Amino acid sequence: MKILVVDDEPLARRRLCSQLAELGYDDIAGEAGDGLEALAAVAARDPDVVLLDVRMPGMDGLETARHLARLAAPPLVVFTTAYDDHALAAFEAQAVDYLLKPIRTERLREALLRAAQLRVGRQALAPATPLPGHRHHVSAVVGGALRLLPVSEVVYFQADQGYVSAVAPGSRLLIEDSLRALEEEFGEQFVRVHRNALVNLAEVKGLERDAAGNTVVVFQRLPDRLLVSRRLLGAVRKVLRGG
Repeated sequence: MKILVVDDEPLARRRLCSQLAELGYDDIAGEAGDGLEALAAVAARDPDVVLLDVRMPGMDGLETARHLARLAAPPLVVFTTAYDDHALAAFEAQAVDYLLKPIRTERLREALLRAAQLRVGRQALAPATPLPGHRHHVSAVVGGALRLLPVSEVVYFQADQGYVSAVAPGSRLLIEDSLRALEEEFGEQFVRVHRNALVNLAEVKGLERDAAGNTVVVFQRLPDRLLVSRRLLGAVRKVLRGG
């Protein structure tokens, strides 16, 4: 059973690797210091289990687990943390177990045995339930590989024929999130301009009239123009004015 160890603290990773060796797990798939490194390591090494720290800089463990759950055959996740306030969210993310630091070797053994039983039973992780807190990335599986797009780079989200596109300069990613869910999660950063579109406030250059007299959003880094619905125009103008 291949195991990937993910923690932003090198000492914590070394301790876990030592405990794994003590338990006879010598097939270590590698180590990672944050969520982005973990996703890259999973793609490269295909571990069966990820020992995943919750609190890490950048992409934390909960967001990492959400992205992993999109894979066709995601690894099993065991969360490791010094804090007990993320337990509910961890199990909502379909975690196999939740280990509190300092991790006792016997508890680690129990978690890995449970993971092994799930693996033998071929019970893959279910799609992760949306969790509290904002993600730093949106993701999609493209050609069997997980592709990430930083939310800060997204100029707008647009729904069309049942799909939602996250659009950035040089990139258009089809994601599974609904516009409603994205609006709830990123409502401080994005504003709805139409029933089918959310725009990044930081990317808006202004509003203009098109040849037909409609109001459209003009962006700083893209030539695209998005229609603003008449119903939402007043609210959009108020937000762009800062209040």
